[in-house]
Amino acid sequence: MLTAEKVLDLYFLDARCMLIEIAALLDRYDRAVQNESGTMPTSVDRLDRIYQALTLLAERETTANRSERLLNLFSDLP
Repeated sequence: MLTAEKVLDLYFLDARCMLIEIAALLDRYDRAVQNESGTMPTSVDRLDRIYQALTLLAERETTANRSERLLNLFSDLP
Protein backbone atom coordinates (compact mmCIF):
# COMPACT_ATOMS: atom_id res chain seq x y z
CA MET A 1 0.00 0.00 0.00
CA LEU A 2 1.38 3.38 -1.00
CA THR A 3 1.45 6.31 1.37
CA ALA A 4 -0.63 9.38 0.54
CA GLU A 5 2.54 11.34 -0.25
CA LYS A 6 3.83 8.61 -2.56
CA VAL A 7 0.49 8.52 -4.45
CA LEU A 8 0.79 12.25 -5.13
CA ASP A 9 4.46 11.89 -6.08
CA LEU A 10 3.64 9.15 -8.58
CA TYR A 11 0.45 10.51 -10.15
CA PHE A 12 0.51 14.30 -9.83
CA LEU A 13 2.09 15.00 -13.22
CA ASP A 14 -0.29 12.62 -15.02
CA ALA A 15 -3.31 14.23 -13.34
CA ARG A 16 -2.03 17.72 -14.15
CA CYS A 17 -1.60 16.74 -17.79
CA MET A 18 -5.14 15.35 -18.00
CA LEU A 19 -6.59 18.49 -16.41
CA ILE A 20 -4.70 20.69 -18.88
CA GLU A 21 -6.10 18.56 -21.71
CA ILE A 22 -9.63 19.11 -20.41
CA ALA A 23 -9.01 22.86 -20.20
CA ALA A 24 -7.70 22.83 -23.78
CA LEU A 25 -10.78 20.94 -24.99
CA LEU A 26 -13.06 23.51 -23.35
CA ASP A 27 -11.04 26.39 -24.85
CA ARG A 28 -11.26 24.84 -28.33
CA TYR A 29 -15.00 24.32 -27.89
CA ASP A 30 -15.52 27.94 -26.80
CA ARG A 31 -13.55 29.22 -29.80
CA ALA A 32 -15.58 27.02 -32.15
CA VAL A 33 -18.81 28.39 -30.69
CA GLN A 34 -17.54 31.94 -31.18
CA ASN A 35 -16.62 31.17 -34.80
CA GLU A 36 -20.15 29.87 -35.39
CA SER A 37 -21.73 33.25 -34.62
CA GLY A 38 -21.84 32.54 -30.91
CA THR A 39 -24.68 30.03 -31.18
CA MET A 40 -24.46 27.03 -28.93
CA PRO A 41 -25.12 23.68 -30.62
CA THR A 42 -28.46 22.17 -29.67
CA SER A 43 -26.86 18.94 -28.48
CA VAL A 44 -24.56 19.83 -25.60
CA ASP A 45 -25.24 16.78 -23.41
CA ARG A 46 -21.62 15.64 -23.62
CA LEU A 47 -20.37 19.08 -22.61
CA ASP A 48 -22.82 19.14 -19.71
CA ARG A 49 -21.48 15.75 -18.58
CA ILE A 50 -17.93 17.09 -18.59
CA TYR A 51 -18.97 19.99 -16.36
CA GLN A 52 -20.90 17.62 -14.08
CA ALA A 53 -17.80 15.44 -13.80
CA LEU A 54 -15.62 18.43 -12.94
CA THR A 55 -18.13 19.49 -10.28
CA LEU A 56 -18.14 16.00 -8.82
CA LEU A 57 -14.33 15.97 -8.67
CA ALA A 58 -14.21 19.45 -7.13
CA GLU A 59 -16.24 18.28 -4.10
CA ARG A 60 -13.34 17.74 -1.77
CA GLU A 61 -15.40 16.16 1.02
CA THR A 62 -16.80 13.53 -1.37
CA THR A 63 -14.28 10.73 -1.21
CA ALA A 64 -16.09 7.49 -1.91
CA ASN A 65 -16.46 5.93 -5.34
CA ARG A 66 -15.44 8.90 -7.52
CA SER A 67 -14.42 6.60 -10.36
CA GLU A 68 -17.63 4.62 -10.17
CA ARG A 69 -19.72 7.80 -10.10
CA LEU A 70 -17.93 9.15 -13.18
CA LEU A 71 -18.37 5.87 -15.02
CA ASN A 72 -22.09 5.97 -14.27
CA LEU A 73 -22.29 9.60 -15.37
CA PHE A 74 -20.79 8.80 -18.77
CA SER A 75 -22.26 5.31 -19.24
CA ASP A 76 -25.53 6.28 -20.90
CA LEU A 77 -24.17 8.72 -23.47
CA PRO A 78 -25.08 7.96 -27.08
